[in-house]
Amino acid sequence: MVVKKKTTAKVEAVVLDEEKLHKLIASLSVDGAEDGVRQVAQTLQTCLELSEPVQQIQLVKKAGSQLEALSEEEPDGALLQACLHALSLVYTSLQAKNPLRRAIASALSSAPAWLQEQAVSSLSACLSDCLSNPTSERCPHIVDTIAACLDGFTLGERCINKLLPEVLQFLHKGLSEYLHQNSGLTGRHIAQAQLMHSCLAAVKASVLVIQRSQGTIGAGLRAEQNRCRLEDTLSSLLGCYTHILTDEEFVQSVQSTAGLAVVLLIRSVMGCGDEVASVVCSLLRSSAPGLDSAPRWLKPCCEGLCASGRPPGVSLYLCHGALAMLSWKGALPGPQWERLLLLVPNTLLDLDVSIKESSTAMVVARVLTLWSSAALDCLQAGGQPCPPRLQQSLSGGSELQRHLLEHIYSHWEHPLDGVRHQTRSLFRNLLLLHQHANPSVSDPAEDPYVAELTRSLLGLEWHMRGKYGSLGCLVELYGAGHLLHIRPELPSCLVGLMGDQTLAPYASDLLERLFVSHKAQLASEAGAVDETATWDWMECWHQTWVTPLLQVLCRARLGQTTYILDYFLPKLLRCSPSSLAHMVQALQDTTPPCSQGPSGSRGALGALMTCLRAARAQGVVPSSKEGLWGGLVPLSLLQQALVHKHDQVRMDALGLVCESHRSTEAVTSQEMDLIRHFLPPNLNSQAPGVRQQTVSLVKKLLCRMKDSALLLQKRLIQEREQEQRDGDQHTLHLYKEFLRWLCMRLLEVLLPGSSFSKCLTALHLLCLLGELFTFSTGPDVFALGEAVTSAHAQNVLYCVASNFLEVKQLASTLLRQLPPPAMGLQVPERTRRILQAALDLSTSTKPFDSVTAAHLLHLLLHQPNLGLALLHCAQEQGLEFRPPSLPTQPSEAVVLELNTLAVVQFLLRCLQSEVSRSEASLLQAAASYPLYGRAHCITAVLQHLNTESLSQTEQWRRVVSELVAVCYRMSDVVSPVVQSSSPEGLIPMDTDSETTAGLQRILQEIQPRDTNDFFTSARELDTAHCDHTQTRTTHTPSLNTGGEGYRVTAQMVLVCCWRSMKEVAMLLGQLCQSLPLHTQSGLITEEQVEGVGLYFRQQLLQSRHRGAFELAYVGFVRLTDMLCSGSPALQQLPARWLSEVLEEVKSSDPSSKLCATRRSAGIPFYIQALLSSEPKSSSCSLLKMTMRELIALAEPSASGTTDSSTVPQVHALNILRALYRDTRLGENVIPFVSDGMQAAVLGFTSPVWAVRNSSTLLFSTLITRIFGVKKGKDEHSKKNRMTGREFFTRFPALYPFLLNQLEEAAATVESVSGQVKLHPSLFLLLLVLSRLYPSPMDGSSSPLGLAPFMPFIIRCGHSAVYRAREMAARALVPFVLVTQVPSTVHSLLQELPAQPGPGIQHNHIHGTLLQVLFLLRSYQTDSHRPLPAGSGITEGLHRRMWLASRHNGCEVTRGAFLDVLVCLCGPKISLLDDSEVGDLRREALSVLMASELVTPDSSSTAPGPGGTQYLLSLARVALSASVEIPELWGGPGPASRLLRCLLQCPQYEVRELALEGVLRRLQEEEEEEEEEKKRRPEWLDQTTLSNLTGLALHETHPQCLAKVLAVFRVLSSRGELEWRDGADILSQEEALLRLLALAQDSAHSVELHCAALTLLSQLVVQLVNSNPQGASAVACLAEWGSLVCSCCGEEQPVEVKLTAAEVLVSCTATVLTSAHLPLGLSTSLSLWRSLFTLLQDEDQDVRDSASDFISNVPAPLLRTDVTGASVCPPVALDSGVGLLCRLFELWGQTPAGVLALTEWLLGDEDAGEEAVADEATVLDEEDFLFEKGDLNLWAEPVQWVKLLHGHVGSLILASKRTRAPGFSGPDQVHRIRTLSTRARTQALGSQRALDSLPALPQFSSTMEHARLLLRHQRATLALDVLERLR
Repeated sequence: MVVKKKTTAKVEAVVLDEEKLHKLIASLSVDGAEDGVRQVAQTLQTCLELSEPVQQIQLVKKAGSQLEALSEEEPDGALLQACLHALSLVYTSLQAKNPLRRAIASALSSAPAWLQEQAVSSLSACLSDCLSNPTSERCPHIVDTIAACLDGFTLGERCINKLLPEVLQFLHKGLSEYLHQNSGLTGRHIAQAQLMHSCLAAVKASVLVIQRSQGTIGAGLRAEQNRCRLEDTLSSLLGCYTHILTDEEFVQSVQSTAGLAVVLLIRSVMGCGDEVASVVCSLLRSSAPGLDSAPRWLKPCCEGLCASGRPPGVSLYLCHGALAMLSWKGALPGPQWERLLLLVPNTLLDLDVSIKESSTAMVVARVLTLWSSAALDCLQAGGQPCPPRLQQSLSGGSELQRHLLEHIYSHWEHPLDGVRHQTRSLFRNLLLLHQHANPSVSDPAEDPYVAELTRSLLGLEWHMRGKYGSLGCLVELYGAGHLLHIRPELPSCLVGLMGDQTLAPYASDLLERLFVSHKAQLASEAGAVDETATWDWMECWHQTWVTPLLQVLCRARLGQTTYILDYFLPKLLRCSPSSLAHMVQALQDTTPPCSQGPSGSRGALGALMTCLRAARAQGVVPSSKEGLWGGLVPLSLLQQALVHKHDQVRMDALGLVCESHRSTEAVTSQEMDLIRHFLPPNLNSQAPGVRQQTVSLVKKLLCRMKDSALLLQKRLIQEREQEQRDGDQHTLHLYKEFLRWLCMRLLEVLLPGSSFSKCLTALHLLCLLGELFTFSTGPDVFALGEAVTSAHAQNVLYCVASNFLEVKQLASTLLRQLPPPAMGLQVPERTRRILQAALDLSTSTKPFDSVTAAHLLHLLLHQPNLGLALLHCAQEQGLEFRPPSLPTQPSEAVVLELNTLAVVQFLLRCLQSEVSRSEASLLQAAASYPLYGRAHCITAVLQHLNTESLSQTEQWRRVVSELVAVCYRMSDVVSPVVQSSSPEGLIPMDTDSETTAGLQRILQEIQPRDTNDFFTSARELDTAHCDHTQTRTTHTPSLNTGGEGYRVTAQMVLVCCWRSMKEVAMLLGQLCQSLPLHTQSGLITEEQVEGVGLYFRQQLLQSRHRGAFELAYVGFVRLTDMLCSGSPALQQLPARWLSEVLEEVKSSDPSSKLCATRRSAGIPFYIQALLSSEPKSSSCSLLKMTMRELIALAEPSASGTTDSSTVPQVHALNILRALYRDTRLGENVIPFVSDGMQAAVLGFTSPVWAVRNSSTLLFSTLITRIFGVKKGKDEHSKKNRMTGREFFTRFPALYPFLLNQLEEAAATVESVSGQVKLHPSLFLLLLVLSRLYPSPMDGSSSPLGLAPFMPFIIRCGHSAVYRAREMAARALVPFVLVTQVPSTVHSLLQELPAQPGPGIQHNHIHGTLLQVLFLLRSYQTDSHRPLPAGSGITEGLHRRMWLASRHNGCEVTRGAFLDVLVCLCGPKISLLDDSEVGDLRREALSVLMASELVTPDSSSTAPGPGGTQYLLSLARVALSASVEIPELWGGPGPASRLLRCLLQCPQYEVRELALEGVLRRLQEEEEEEEEEKKRRPEWLDQTTLSNLTGLALHETHPQCLAKVLAVFRVLSSRGELEWRDGADILSQEEALLRLLALAQDSAHSVELHCAALTLLSQLVVQLVNSNPQGASAVACLAEWGSLVCSCCGEEQPVEVKLTAAEVLVSCTATVLTSAHLPLGLSTSLSLWRSLFTLLQDEDQDVRDSASDFISNVPAPLLRTDVTGASVCPPVALDSGVGLLCRLFELWGQTPAGVLALTEWLLGDEDAGEEAVADEATVLDEEDFLFEKGDLNLWAEPVQWVKLLHGHVGSLILASKRTRAPGFSGPDQVHRIRTLSTRARTQALGSQRALDSLPALPQFSSTMEHARLLLRHQRATLALDVLERLR
């Protein structure tokens, strides 16, 4: 829930002109006695003399109490009159909502009764004075005063009644003035919006006046005198309301209020009898004859409202008026009222189809709900019975209820939230109406209407979100028992839906209603019996609601359970807090909580954490005092959960620690220890969601710490017992220690070489610490300043050099929070160095360097010594520059302003000189000083300036003018490139040596010369320049200009140009948006703003490079936002520019400069920016005008396609596409969707390719706009579909259009000649129609029914195009209701020929069979019940069985018929009954045995068209008979023969399908047999096995071979395999060698490589298990080891690395941790190292998979603090290295182990050669701006090296303690010497290289610096280890 901030009204002092004020004060001046009246006068005089508004309010209140105390005897009437006049005058002069006005109203109201009449006269006089001479400026103020008089102010109300004619006259005048003004404000949105606001206020005020003056109006109309004047005024007012209602320029809120006013006025004039209802009925029906009962003077105005052709909205607003302004409570006055009540919903339902705007749909929904409430009021009228006609119409099942339900079903998934909400309320009210109309039936089971409604709602698909709210209403009114009785499995079904993000909120709301209602029902049924009864019904409730939840939590995939925690669990625990104990008990009982659930699920431990977390956040868990959360869960389990492998389990455990119901609950020492345990391994998380949650949860803990610390400090001040004080003091001390630890820990990880994710998390948390506590070094208890050293501050500063924008931003924020001494910026030398680095980076050719420069400059802006540093840099560069001097002791704001000015001036000077040089040579600029860096820095520096309060205005104005000028110059230099026809490859580069003049000549050639003549003529290459333009390579020769050599590539030139354009756009946008306009103190003039607008127009309409125009758009949007709030002249610019560009688009032809390729380039962006500047609250006239013009252009012209019409049509289609996609235009474009869809479909019929292409793009956008963004990979998922009723209700114009188009397309399909005629729009039509589906709720008589489409779709299935037949079959499915499927299938089968004969059209047969197949499949998934008996389907298939046999020569139709047979005979539970399916299977089997699969033709060669599909269809039947359900097809005899035929089939596709079937069946059986390992299955006999081994040894097709090996993997896990090659039987070793060779040679196929490696490894493990000691004798094991290691490299595909991880995990127990060392030390070490490589892989799945090795390690080898549960990779890595060290001791190989680990520490042998290679990479880095090679962004070599060093140190200590055989052997000594030499060389080399880098290398050569630092650290740590060994 969002809590709205309470806005307090602004108190302002009284403002009167001097003369009036002096007169007033004078009239109140008194002298003499102190009687009551004089006291009042004196108080008021003082009040008027003051200027402090709050004091004025107090004095007015005082005057009010003095007035109240006056007695009638007190004299001085004149003075009293003056007092009342003063109060009245001030009252009428105050602004709206001023509290002073309320105080005066209160003071006047408190006057005694004898004074009231005088007060009314006084106030009336002042008000009359205002009304008599209104000016247009004062008008809104007077309207407001009138409204205020009627707002709970009785004296005010009396005044209005007294002055009623004058008031009504004034309101009429004001409204007429507004109506007149509105016509002249087109295009001025701000002025128009203000006018609408004033108009709304005036109409509201008139409604209030008429409402409160009913009696006066009635009396006035009956009186003789002045009656005509009152009638004239009222009829004039009615005329104004009519104008507003019928003028569509008015916004909805004004029209809606006018509708209320019309009905109210008629009621005021005519009273409440039957005549009023009669007149309103006539107005609704727009029929003048019914107006006879109205007074003669009123009739003409009403007739004006009944004019023909009035907008449809009029009826809507009048309905609203009738419901809101007529009284419906109690019995109805007469039959006309009953007619009116039933007319309103029918009028509204007629509007349903005619309205297009979503906002109007919203009003319709709201008014319908209002109507249902009014109807309820009528039915609930006590005393009198309801009229029978009304009762009948309002009860369920009536015609009206049916229409209203249809409205609900077509709107319950409306995109507007409000419409959906109103629809739900309407549904609830309809149920209540039914209840009240039938009070005798109380049990829902006995009410056929409710029972049927419930069943049909439950029968709908769950992806229809509307059904949830409706079911919720049923639960609310009839109880959960009613639904559970009909659908007992409802709870588990709903919990299963919680995995879907779109459905979770709806499902959880329904679940909550259900379980709350069910609990209440069970409790009331059980009654207040004894305790056991309570326990019984609670147990029943737990079984119904808690058990399904726990099952899903434990077993479902993590992604599916996220929303259970967010939406469902908290609600369940709120409903029943005691259920927590039941959950915890159940989860701890089921399995040991640390054991895992199915792969990818959270298991019992994760479920336990989830439940506890939700409970703690709800405050259900007991407090921390009785141990951790009441001792519900042991600490060790929590520690495991905090380092669990699954992200979500860790997050839930962290949430349990951090979240609390009370924000001041103290943080216990245990909780702090748990955070210490959690944080180190979890800082480096790759998933953004996990990082976000970590930061958010730690923030909750820190906030809790802060709040509880404040409480503890308060408690310490108050006197308490010593023990309590000591406890509080101790807790505060623990807090301080913990915060210091956290701060230190986070700062320590920010080293060069830390991963991006770790830096990001650490910086986020440090910023939180700075925000909640402080980094100062002051007296604050939690000041963390002393924890920050200068080295820490340096590391944070170097984070600014990161390539990741977010890291830069966070580091910049943190730097400003750190203590200044640690930063050291007050030292001039340091400031100078950082400034120099920033200036160097601002001219770098790498784009991200300029962002770094901007952040560094921003950091320096707050330093007072920046000016001197700039001066120093200027002198070094020889620039003329004088920074503005700072005053003595300047404020922070002044320092910031002057420093910003200085930096901008300095950068501007640099930029000006660089632009001058680039005008001479763009190539040199691109290579040495690309311009965009400087411009980016200027924009960034200006962003931090508060431009509202600048002191140096003149200097700023000069700077702004120069900036705008330099932007234009920059743009002129680079625009030829981005506006050329192919900017991406523009600068041609030559390999042979060429002079500067040659390159300049090429530059001359790049002026944009392309036009839109691609429509009419082909482009010919200019052969003279062919050799220039065709030979493009990346290098150019060095150009010697002024002795400076540089190299430039095409990529560098392009980047320089488009980024410069981008920065120009951003800078100009920033200047226009943030600088105040030049009126008095502004900095930018209107002329400059208009100039910038024209510049953007030129760039957007002429740029060809996407980067350039997309970013120009961003700048232009800033400008258009600012235009809205500018002067009237600026406000009118968007409308003017828009009409100009539309004219240009209309008249564009092949010679136009507008770009018609590249999706019209920047034109759509330009129009988007102009339209999105229109205020959302306005009438959107610009958008409507633009859409109408564009749609007219986009539709094919009547005169046919010509050059002059084609280009505008392409532009229009492209622009429309952009507008439909623009989220900011939102629902406002929905009314134009139908027209857009028609334009897109008709565009497909164009002969011009460009038009068809643009139509495709528009069509795709509209499909997304209508059906929503695709939610998942399934193209045909029901989530992106709509019922036909909903679709055609929202887009009624598409109904006749699509039907006509489909009829036209279907007519072209059938051609006797068999010629292909493909209607251009057929595919589109079928695509749209296949997105619709029938709603079971649709009435059969619906005017927008789907039935008329069916015959045309069936006819489209006869097309000669295969894809069209398939699409038609798919599109037919939605149009056939589930209940109609059997009859439709039967009628389709009847169309098939019963025997072969001449003239058979196989296209027709195929199309029909596809339609049958798709219908049967949909029936299978949707219906869940068999086909009804006697449907005639089996009989129809028997008669046409020839289609599957060899009598049918067409293989495509044979295949399709077989697919239908598979659909019916294949599944275990068939759609047919047993006898029917048995007969069908026998016939299918005989067809199968006679087919090519079993008895192939000797004559047949390669399969013909469709042959392979036919064989695959045969194979599917054969698979069902031989592998899937052989027992139902006739037993093992034919089964084994069929399987042999499948495996020996020459077509690899068939073999692959057969092997997939075998594998699937084996895996299913494996899952079923988990408890008891069974024998080989019966269907897999010895012959089949030898066939399979033959395939494994001789199959040539890689996919088939991979499948065979996967089959063997499953079989080998059941027992030892016998490998046969023909008659020979292979030994285990021979089989291993064959597989090894296969695995080594199969790297070309990832699937085969993985399958071979997995099977091979499985056999190796079996071999080692059977003989651990003798395994080392097997020769191939070392080769197997090196093969596994080669699969772990960074360059391998992810699938291969995952397989390697699985292999290593599976052999952990037998090979890696075996005490016998079966593979020898060297191979074992290689495998361990590979495992550690995988644990640091960039892919999270690979790391997670590798971390499972921990659960296979024998328990005795594990450390006490590590359990065998699954842990996250960082913990697995640490434990793994520790485990390896313990294994060295176990194997007795400590010395060899230590040296091996030292080699790992030192890095690879070839690292020595890196230095040479690196020089080359440094050279090449310039050439490729973006290629960075394969970087592992997760691994942290620095941390890995430290980890290794720590463990090696411990191992050396342990070996010294145990006095194990040492390191003194000759081999060891030699190796130690070699390693020492290598380490020293590496240390010296890397140190030298580090010293040779430029100043602040962290910024200038970041990557190189980090790499050298790592090498140096490796060498230093290795030397440290070797030193210890000596």
